[in-house]
Amino acid sequence: MTNPLLETWDTPFGMIPFDAISDDDYAPAMDIALAEDLAEVDAIANNPDAPTFANTIEAMQGTGEALDKVLSAFFAVAGADSNDKRQELQRAFSPKLSAHSSAIFSNHALFARIRDLWDRRDTLELSDQEARVLMLTHRNFVRAGAALTGDRAKRMAEVKSRLAVLGTEFTQNLLADESEWFMPLAEADLEGLPDFVVDAARAAGEEKGQPGPVVTLSRSLIVPFLQFSPRRDLREAAYNAWTARGANGNKNDNRSIAAEILQLREERAKLLGYDDFASYKLETEMAGTPDRVRELLKQVWEPARARADADAQILQHMMHSDGINGDLQAWDWRYYAEKRRKAEHDLDEAALKPYLQLDRMIEASFDCATRLFGLQFTPLDVPLYHPDCRAWEVTRNGQHVAVFVGDYFARGSKRSGAWCSAMRMQAKRPKVETPIVVNVCNFAKPPAGQPALLSYDDARTLFHEFGHALHQMLSDVEFGSIAGTSVARDFVELPSQLYEHWLEVPEVLERFATHARTGEPMPKDMLDKVLAASTFDMGFQTVEYVASALVDLAFHEGAAPADPMAKQTEVLNGLGMPAAIGMRHATPHFAHVFAGDGYSSGYYSYMWSEVMDADAFAAFEEAGSAFDAGMAKKLERHILSAGGSAEAQDLYTQFRGRMPGVDALLKGRGLAA
Repeated sequence: MTNPLLETWDTPFGMIPFDAISDDDYAPAMDIALAEDLAEVDAIANNPDAPTFANTIEAMQGTGEALDKVLSAFFAVAGADSNDKRQELQRAFSPKLSAHSSAIFSNHALFARIRDLWDRRDTLELSDQEARVLMLTHRNFVRAGAALTGDRAKRMAEVKSRLAVLGTEFTQNLLADESEWFMPLAEADLEGLPDFVVDAARAAGEEKGQPGPVVTLSRSLIVPFLQFSPRRDLREAAYNAWTARGANGNKNDNRSIAAEILQLREERAKLLGYDDFASYKLETEMAGTPDRVRELLKQVWEPARARADADAQILQHMMHSDGINGDLQAWDWRYYAEKRRKAEHDLDEAALKPYLQLDRMIEASFDCATRLFGLQFTPLDVPLYHPDCRAWEVTRNGQHVAVFVGDYFARGSKRSGAWCSAMRMQAKRPKVETPIVVNVCNFAKPPAGQPALLSYDDARTLFHEFGHALHQMLSDVEFGSIAGTSVARDFVELPSQLYEHWLEVPEVLERFATHARTGEPMPKDMLDKVLAASTFDMGFQTVEYVASALVDLAFHEGAAPADPMAKQTEVLNGLGMPAAIGMRHATPHFAHVFAGDGYSSGYYSYMWSEVMDADAFAAFEEAGSAFDAGMAKKLERHILSAGGSAEAQDLYTQFRGRMPGVDALLKGRGLAA
């Protein structure tokens, strides 16, 4: 019998044939692909010819084609459309993939060839991109423990394998808590809720097989519920469930997993000769050191906390005016902030939302890319992993550029949050590849026949993730290992956060923010209010984010805490965390940090990138137009197409002429003095 995962995919643009793949295909395909990849690597390592860039580094770029296909297909469904079988496979694959990685990085013959080339690099007459890939390859091997021997090498392999297992467990526990909890609402409980929240709750009830509306832990449903429900008891119950994810004392509890992950990360760093994991992790980032991260975050923390403290007093007074005594609580903040926004800016989310249709916001994100970069988007009819997914061919001047896939709606089988991933990376060597890029979101799905409506934050998320997609789709480098978002973690959020600014360009909203029922454009007075309120409640938003970033940093500096929850409390108390604001991501559901190494010691990177994105958009403003052709060309040439072909600081400096300070960020958030 043939396995569709291992066949040549005779599909449009080499798309994954999800309609031909069953869950039973993944395990046998994985075993075959892993063996093939190791055989290809061994052939390079044992090549009798002297090492050259072509027969070693470039050859390594071409290995694992079958494995890449299997992993692309599997992790697409594992994250966005999981089931019991796929979770079982994910648990089985984690240690296998870790062992496979360890086998490659501990291949002494291979590392000897890489080190030989590194030692002779000044004599090899390499191009800039070849030199960059050689440096990164050598550095990755060293940082993975390739230079370790004996018991230290063996222990490194054990640590990485255990970390892979724990990361999978953390993710699956979080998904289980999120998908299992819901709160039924009686008809009386719907009083005071706007129609879009009621519709979303009814749709969620149908998805859960319930006879009536429910509140789930999907951000697109629970946040508007907390904003609009006048029932303080229900807000409290919903908020407590939301913040207790991964900490319910059941089989899904993540607290001990988080502790073990931190202990193992510290051990991993010390095996490599670093003082702690933060020093190891930040060495290759723009920030470089924990001290530089803390300096940035503290510059933002003080004005943000001052703003949040002042706002808390106003909101508490509003609550007392409603006859509710006592202190403002975390489940009160969004409700009274929404009432305050409506009073001060005359801006009603319920009135705004019909103007933010999902389809029109997708059109807006595409249109901005057309005006800036000349891209065109044509719908594709191809098999995808879920009926909710949509696909487009991306072209420029009639030439194929990429395939873009959008998966926008929340469902119980999808992990929370929003993300961008590549089913295939762009490359020119050793084989030409065009990218296939996926944006995944968790917007509330409307009842059948009704348009999907977004909050303003949802619309910003859509633009954010599409900024990541542009970074992948416009990539124009030689090698896949430096393509697209293969950049420093504190640089990767620059294109995504920068693209959010185009949502706030008045002419974009004037054209695409049209009413779902009447088709009328957003009234100018509402548009003005939307833009005027763009920094509303920014003290709250900044505090909840920076607190999470500082806790993450503290977890990985010095000795790993035996009790992460106690460490979290210690850090928040030391900061003077406002009592009515919780961390954006508390430890037991901090997937950015504990589902894998991606953002560990690096959650600060959104803020680091924001320093640049505020400055980068200012360049367009200085040029006189958000769609200035010259600036768009510079942005594409030096950042979006360049991937990781040079150091991030050098790429930004080529675009802007200098590195920015924190002032533009504080001004953009409305926190400047």
